[in-house]
Amino acid sequence: MSRNLVRGQPIDHGDGDEPMSNPSQAPHFQQILTARMNRRTVLKGSLSAAIAGLFGSAALQGCGSGSSSGAGRESPMLLGFEAIPVSEDDTVHVAPGYSTQVLAEWGRSVSNPGILYDLPLTGAQQGDAIGSHHDGMHFFPIEATDPYEGSSTDGLLVMNHEYVEPRYMHASAIGQELTRSQVPTYMDGGSVRRVADEVLTEMNGHGVSVLRVQKQVNGTWAVVADARNRRVTALTPMEIRGPVRGTDFVRTKFSPDGTMTRGTINNCAHGVTPWNTYLTCEENWAGYFRNRDNSGDDQPREHQRYGVRAGISRYGWELADADPASNQEAYARFNAAPLAASASDDYRNEPNAFGWVVEIDPFGPSSVPIKRTHLGRFAHEGVVFQPAVEGQPVVLYSGDDARNEYIYKFVSAQPYHRATAGGHLLDSGTLYVARFHEDGTGEWLPLIWGQGLLVPQPINQGEDPDCTCFHSQADVLVNTRLAADRVGATPMDRPEWGAVDPNSGEVYFTLTNNTSRSEGQTDSANPRGPNPHGHIIRWREDDNNPAATTFTWDIFAMAGDASGDPISGGVDGAGNPLTGDNIFSSPDGLWIDPDSRIWIQMDMSESVMNVSPVYAMMGNNGMLAANPFTGEIRRFLTGSLGQEITGVISTSDQRTLFINQQHPGATVSAADFASGDIAGKGNWPLGGNHYGRSATVVITKDDGGVIGT
Repeated sequence: MSRNLVRGQPIDHGDGDEPMSNPSQAPHFQQILTARMNRRTVLKGSLSAAIAGLFGSAALQGCGSGSSSGAGRESPMLLGFEAIPVSEDDTVHVAPGYSTQVLAEWGRSVSNPGILYDLPLTGAQQGDAIGSHHDGMHFFPIEATDPYEGSSTDGLLVMNHEYVEPRYMHASAIGQELTRSQVPTYMDGGSVRRVADEVLTEMNGHGVSVLRVQKQVNGTWAVVADARNRRVTALTPMEIRGPVRGTDFVRTKFSPDGTMTRGTINNCAHGVTPWNTYLTCEENWAGYFRNRDNSGDDQPREHQRYGVRAGISRYGWELADADPASNQEAYARFNAAPLAASASDDYRNEPNAFGWVVEIDPFGPSSVPIKRTHLGRFAHEGVVFQPAVEGQPVVLYSGDDARNEYIYKFVSAQPYHRATAGGHLLDSGTLYVARFHEDGTGEWLPLIWGQGLLVPQPINQGEDPDCTCFHSQADVLVNTRLAADRVGATPMDRPEWGAVDPNSGEVYFTLTNNTSRSEGQTDSANPRGPNPHGHIIRWREDDNNPAATTFTWDIFAMAGDASGDPISGGVDGAGNPLTGDNIFSSPDGLWIDPDSRIWIQMDMSESVMNVSPVYAMMGNNGMLAANPFTGEIRRFLTGSLGQEITGVISTSDQRTLFINQQHPGATVSAADFASGDIAGKGNWPLGGNHYGRSATVVITKDDGGVIGT
């Protein structure tokens, strides 16, 4: 469609993180009178001494307790590679003795993988192409019988695409001074509009890619054509299952009976079920919607507590102009204002259909993805399972990636049986939220309607506008954050990825950072205020029972620099100060391999990387490995300019490792983008003057051995 475009003011969606919507610390913080890690003690002594003394009696396997997991092994030497230094280069560096290859670049066709589309992209091209901003992923062996056992040379690589960088996607952006967080608009009379096909491109850049990948005879890997290659996008029809299905919370014009919705967005980390399906998690989804033009004070609580904003949404998708494919309502739905007489005639409930975990069958290309509502609605970073045990409940964990939010656990009502297991196990059970006590113990608080504080308001009390009351289990799940507030969960420093040690069952979670936490808001589980670099927490369920309602925890490592400063300094898993070989910041991606080796990925914001004095010494984001038995940490990989290292999984023989580079080149300035002078400023992987493209990195050991040894 041709049109006379008069450029409008670009929409700036910022960094895209969830706005902080937790109004206060949980009440139980004020009830903690004495913390074992006293703030004054930290300031007077060394950071390493303070951390080492945190929970000596409750220490787990990596903190000098002498315990051993993993088939009786005693402190195995898991890190056989040489640590590499930090880097500010526009390339990927890996430990000596290892090699890398680029695979599955943004813009490569899924139907004909020999085609790599030029940028910018049309909506149709992006609908056929690998999405943007690669994130969590898994390699499914091609036999389709087990998610971790089978072929190590042939399989389906399934990956999330978290968000997009519009300036690299659209022809109309060329020559404009646009930052990574701005989208081009035009003026139609006095109204701001967006080109519908550009909105379509962005929607198709989100979601999930399912790709057949094979190792070639020359040892390299390639995406190959396959009937199972598939794109799941922000437009894909999806079914709603679990307690929220069919309720008034999710009735819309698209699905008046509340059983269906369209699309998945802001897909960050992931999960892998024991029955061989993929779970994609909707993280910072709230900003994609708008509701009214005012301050939002009168928005429903299921919008307000999650940060649905007034005015224009993150990308302004609701501003799309006439669409030649007559798909206008697919865009208009991102305006969640009540515009009609009932919820079945508008999209006031559309935000309630997001913030869920979505199950996808990678081996069923025509299967309909399912949103599993019993796992709760929040900014899901990912989902991590305890190893499934025949006849026992399925147990999984998920973090809410926003400042001062919570860590959750789900225990299925029905037991796992391999012969009959399926997604139905996620539709009934108990969702819990974690409370970390200052003595190194913790408890899982059930989010069950009708129990404890999760009750309707008694009729004889009259109308109390300040009462946080719930009227059904669906209400509890749609408003998971409010329910967690109500029962007194522990606000954490941005809970991101989790990982379960397959040998010990111990659970690790990265707490990326929290600069909003003040000194007076610290507690033993979140001991730094502010916390610019983050830390890693770990727990063991009591009696080694994954379904237990109590646990023992400690802090595995504090991210930071080598200064020894209480706020900025870091320590490893043995309490030793970090050095040039292992300083790191903002731990995010996390995976534990079959040998219990912990892979830790960094996610410093591109706005501070190599610029802010607090983070400059870290160089580009990278990936480290840790030995949970000795607490040692070493840097294994550094990435290119402007990127986040994310997504990590190996083949079942552990001889091929896949990781992702997300948004390389995001640090290109608006002025350089407008002039086209971007060479050497973030051009990975194509180099030259090309825009950066998210892509997968394949890592192999030159001697053919196990990665990390």
